[in-house]
Amino acid sequence: MAEAIQSRVMEKSDVEEVLDLLRAALGEPPLLARTPQLLAWKHYDNPFGESIALVATADSRIVGLRSFMRWQLRTPSGGLVSCVRAVDTATHPEFHRRGIFRRLTEEAIELATADGVDLVFNTPNAKSGSGYTSMGWIEVGRIGVLLRPTRHFFNLRARHHSASLTEAVESAHWTRAPLGRAALGLRTPRTDDYLNWRFGSHPTARYHKFTSGAGQAVVRPNMRKGRNELLISDLFGRNSQDAIGDAVRAANARYVATWFSEDTPERSACLHAGLIPIPGVRALTLMARPLNELDVDVTSMSSWDLALSDLELL
Repeated sequence: MAEAIQSRVMEKSDVEEVLDLLRAALGEPPLLARTPQLLAWKHYDNPFGESIALVATADSRIVGLRSFMRWQLRTPSGGLVSCVRAVDTATHPEFHRRGIFRRLTEEAIELATADGVDLVFNTPNAKSGSGYTSMGWIEVGRIGVLLRPTRHFFNLRARHHSASLTEAVESAHWTRAPLGRAALGLRTPRTDDYLNWRFGSHPTARYHKFTSGAGQAVVRPNMRKGRNELLISDLFGRNSQDAIGDAVRAANARYVATWFSEDTPERSACLHAGLIPIPGVRALTLMARPLNELDVDVTSMSSWDLALSDLELL
């Protein structure tokens, strides 16, 4: 007889068992190790608030996870939208086809709605995208790639570049947030607390800040399919293309990659720095589910003002 599936709110004492579940269901990325510190950073230390997280259990064993990470987005009119990002989700391989993903997601939606959350957004993979659509999510649009090869592109012996960045540049920590700009669409507020949490205190990813004149670039070294890459997570200030150039020269990456919304100054800076959109490439798909009436059409990509830092799988 199949075990009865129960659901409940995730507790801090569940951390180790939840990590075991994530490893069993999803594996372990080489540069983003699943640690108790990472789970706490994401779901408990977030300046936007503690996550809505549920687990499924069978005979007291955790066999499923569904978490909504708190977020905020500012509108062009200055309003603030209470959001959650649908992030960690996992079902133990022994419990597939038991409806755990759908059950936990629908229960999390009920909790979010009751708590006054206005919007859920995420970038699911192709496998789970149809499941979200069946639960009311709307496909907003394609997230592409801006890319520029570097002088190391054909150098098969280029060493991993994270150490050289650590020696050469500032850590991504702010005593005062850089001067922000008005939101052109739904945009994450760049407050001191957000910036220092997002880039300065991540327990496994290493972000670095390059400053050139009035511009700043926040970058993250990464390894993809055996190739060193440099990701531009966010940009600030005027002429940030100069800061991009400094970052590229300091790193031993084969290429630099990023994504920013259309018609933003950050995207313009990337184009001036030599990054180009790669035709036909769909890195991610943005999906959203409104939970309340909003004065912004969240189903249109033109309503979003996003950086790679809003889309990286944290």
